[in-house]
Amino acid sequence: MHVPWTLKYKPKTLSEVVGNEDPKRKICQWVQSWSKGVPKRRALFLYGAPGTGKTVSIEALANDLEMELVQSNASDYRTAEAVERFAGRASQYGTLSGKRRLILFDELDGITGTADRGGLSVITEIVKKTGSPIVLTANNAYDPRFSTLRNYCELIEFKKPTRTQIEKHLRRICSIEGLEAEDAALRLIAERASGDVRSAVNDLQALAQGKKRLTYDDVSWLASRDRKEVIFNVLRSIFYAKDSLMAKDAVDMADVDPDMLLEWIYENIPYHVKDPKELAAVMEMVALADIYRGRITSTQNWSLMRYFIDFMTAGVAASWSRKSPGWVPFKFPTRISQMSSSRAHRQMLSAIGTKIGRRCHVSSIQAVKEILPYVRVIFEGNPEMGAGLAKWFDLDEEMINYLAEK
Repeated sequence: MHVPWTLKYKPKTLSEVVGNEDPKRKICQWVQSWSKGVPKRRALFLYGAPGTGKTVSIEALANDLEMELVQSNASDYRTAEAVERFAGRASQYGTLSGKRRLILFDELDGITGTADRGGLSVITEIVKKTGSPIVLTANNAYDPRFSTLRNYCELIEFKKPTRTQIEKHLRRICSIEGLEAEDAALRLIAERASGDVRSAVNDLQALAQGKKRLTYDDVSWLASRDRKEVIFNVLRSIFYAKDSLMAKDAVDMADVDPDMLLEWIYENIPYHVKDPKELAAVMEMVALADIYRGRITSTQNWSLMRYFIDFMTAGVAASWSRKSPGWVPFKFPTRISQMSSSRAHRQMLSAIGTKIGRRCHVSSIQAVKEILPYVRVIFEGNPEMGAGLAKWFDLDEEMINYLAEK
């Protein structure tokens, strides 16, 4: 069965998580302290760069302590009602099995927009009165949105594992796989990963494909490779594979996790598959892959991963004629870039609204809705008056450029 090594060697115990020994020790002590009574701070807030082991540490600890893990990506629970359904009762009542419960709100960074504020406030209320330990994760715990929530949490920072720690992890995998690898080869893979363990493991599996021995010469191209070009090659291998096995094997070359790979595939399908019937068939495969992705998230049943990968690779390749008119370039997923630009857009509007609202004695939301449209008309029709307003509102250069462009 085709299984990515990132899943095959996913830590099952806390001791297997690479690096961050002090944070792991603190987490374990905090969770165990609940057996003596409810601690002063009823939630842990883990923060740090993606890929540093925040989520997998909690999953592994729950396994170590035989706790029932109630887990969700917080970006999927954007409203107060949804958050209450997910964790409200779970935080107050025991389990049917008698096991202790551990609640994980993962990726709080995903909570954005006005509709989410209710969800975030309910999370804060649940944390205040929870009868079970709660863990939150985010890239940046000091985001202004979390200012109230932080007051009720114990903060623990996760840092990127060192090259030596990643190299040791790769060597362990090689030993289990029966792969003989030169020290210099593993060192380069670990250096190139820049603290991202998952990326290093993906590289190792791709480079070791069909080999019993891995030399420095086998991996030396990593030093200068373009990661964007790698994902383009992966997409070509999936879209234009000669058979299903070739399409599935392409996953091993990917520098991105399966979730992001699905975004790349979804984005590029309409540019390559032109026949309407074939397009419908290919999109059906992507839809099935997405269904299994959702089931994995909700049930943590990782044995379903093979169906997720099969549908988005072999399923896609086998559902169309693999004949595209002319050369068609691959594109970066716009849904990812749009999320980023939309967030920046909202932040800029909020900042301008605050400045205008302060001068006009209204809320920032009211300023954006009722006053900003007229300011934009003035900027467009009367630049001299617009300059005067910019000075009066105390707008900085970035805000002025934003309004002028709009």
